[in-house]
Amino acid sequence: MATFTVTTNSDSGAGSLRQAVLDANAAPGEDSIVFDAAFDGGAEDLIRLTSGQIAVTGRLNIFGGPARVTITGDAAGDDVTGSVSAKPTEDAHGKAAEAKPAVQAPDAALLPPSGQVIIPDNSKPVSATERAILERLQARRQELDARAREIDIRENLLKSAEKRIEGKVRELKEAEARIAIKTQKKNEAEAARFKGLVTTYEAMKPKDAAKVFDRLEMPVLYEIASKIAPRKMSDILGRMTPEAAERLTVEMARRSGAEPATAAADLPKIEGRPTVKE
Repeated sequence: MATFTVTTNSDSGAGSLRQAVLDANAAPGEDSIVFDAAFDGGAEDLIRLTSGQIAVTGRLNIFGGPARVTITGDAAGDDVTGSVSAKPTEDAHGKAAEAKPAVQAPDAALLPPSGQVIIPDNSKPVSATERAILERLQARRQELDARAREIDIRENLLKSAEKRIEGKVRELKEAEARIAIKTQKKNEAEAARFKGLVTTYEAMKPKDAAKVFDRLEMPVLYEIASKIAPRKMSDILGRMTPEAAERLTVEMARRSGAEPATAAADLPKIEGRPTVKE
């Protein structure tokens, strides 16, 4: 067993308590630390641990000097966190009192900002009530974590669904635009063909056009007649059969939105010009 002596009350360096503990940690087996006779109970018997905790990693006995030595983690020396007494002497039976091992220092993360050394009391076991509370808190924590993961999964699924819907809407709009363009082109092509047909009938002689108009169905006849110039159409209408001319006149009046003053049967009969055989 090695023995290390503290000769100064400095926080660190040769002869300090911190250096003695470091040397004891490095030495194998059980070790002891004693204080020099210079520690005689005066004002200098105060050791301030200004640079943090002292970690003990092995079995270590720390004995005081001739007087009580005070160890504090407070820089001002107002908060006394520990002390050691003189090395025990032999009892009445000539046996030395048993030395108690030093308790390992706590983790640095547990220290308060002032640098005080706090040694937890491990002598009190955790009660059944405290254990039950801790278990319930742990279960509640796991439940909240599971719920948070479930919410994250649902949120990701909703985002994916929104992206798919937005993609479908985009595709529908693009398809609608393509259909509109094709429809417009088709209508323009049909209008161009229909205009050519109208131009053809306008170029024909009125009597020849009238012969064709007499045999056309009313929807087609109306579409062509409504596009021909009125002066030209009047010549063709005068050479159509009276029945066909009458039906076309009623249809043109109906589609124009004008209400005929009399019924179709009461309209004056239109007499066509006599056909002259050439």
